[in-house]
Formats: sequence, C-alpha cells, structure tokens
Amino acid sequence: MRLKETIEAYQRNDPASRSKFEIFWLYNGLHAQIYYRIAHWLYTHKMKFIGRWVSQIARRRTGVEIHPAAKIGRRLVIDHGTGIVIGATAEIGDDCLLYQGVTLGGTGAHKGKRHPTLGNNVMVGCGAKILGPFTVGDNARIAANSVVLKEVPPNSTVVGVPGRVVKINGEKLDHIHTPDPIRAELDYLNERIKKLEEQMEEA
Repeated sequence: MRLKETIEAYQRNDPASRSKFEIFWLYNGLHAQIYYRIAHWLYTHKMKFIGRWVSQIARRRTGVEIHPAAKIGRRLVIDHGTGIVIGATAEIGDDCLLYQGVTLGGTGAHKGKRHPTLGNNVMVGCGAKILGPFTVGDNARIAANSVVLKEVPPNSTVVGVPGRVVKINGEKLDHIHTPDPIRAELDYLNERIKKLEEQMEEA
C-alpha cells in the first residue's frame, strides 16, 4: 500500500477532508486498509489464522470487514466505511470508491471464485450489494442500494433491485438525479393505457 497516494485519493474524493494529518488519524476507511494490507501479507505467507485474526480486529475497530484473501488495487477510497463487507475472492482495481454499507459478496457455498471483480475507477454507492463471480467494468457507477447480480459493462450506470443498466458512456452519477427504471416503465405503461383508452372512445 502506497500510503501517501492513498491519502491524496481521500483528499480528492472527500470534500469534508481538511488535511492529510486528519485523514491519517481519523478515517476508518484508511485504517481498515492498513489492517487489510497486514492481514493480506500474513494470509499469503502461510499464516492464515493470524491473518484472519488481524482482519477481525480491524472489523471490530473500524466497522469494515475485508477478508485477507481479497485482492485490492491502489488508491482505494472507503468513504465512512461502516458496514462494508468484502469477500475472500473479491478483487478491486485501482482508483475505486466504496461508500458505507457496500457488500462484495457471493451467492452460494461453492468453492472457487464466488465474489465480484471491480475494474478500475468503479464507484459503488452506499448500501449497494454486488453478489456473484462476475466483473463490474472500468468506470462503472453503481447507485445506492442497488442489488447487482450480473456483469456490468464498462462506463455504465446501474440502478435498482435487481440492478439494471440505465446509462452507457453517460455523465457521472450524482445520486440525486439517478434515473429510476421502474418509474420510467410505469410512465410508459400509463401513457400506453391512456392512448388505448382514447382509441376505444373514438371507436
């Protein structure tokens, strides 16, 4: 873990941050990553029990649970962090941003790859669940509280339960003007019903 560049990534992504000193001492997401790097080193050097023990200490102290077998790239930002769970076979690329309550989880007890792979520069909104051994492409945006169960193309935005792609190569997701695919479908059906009623009245 390159601590300096990670702290700088926190500064870029968190408008509330005031200094590198504050981020280093007070940000749970950063502390969780420091614990993870120690646990990951232990786990991959045949000290699996101690690695898991360190990860459980991190969970109690930071509210973030990262399995030491997970693979995490550079400059990950965990904003707030409480309630985040990252599974054993999860992989996270560079320059990703995770908000509180995110789960990178599995959908069964089978062996092998069970958890998602996030590409580079992926943003996952608070409370989102990404479940299964598929890839979320580079520059993708997952809206808050979405449940993603299948592959996400690069440069796309996913919304809803289950998650649906609502934009490809669109503008950056801002969480306020997030498209609602269910509302759009209901509006379409209402408009269709209205036209059919008008046709029946004319007949």
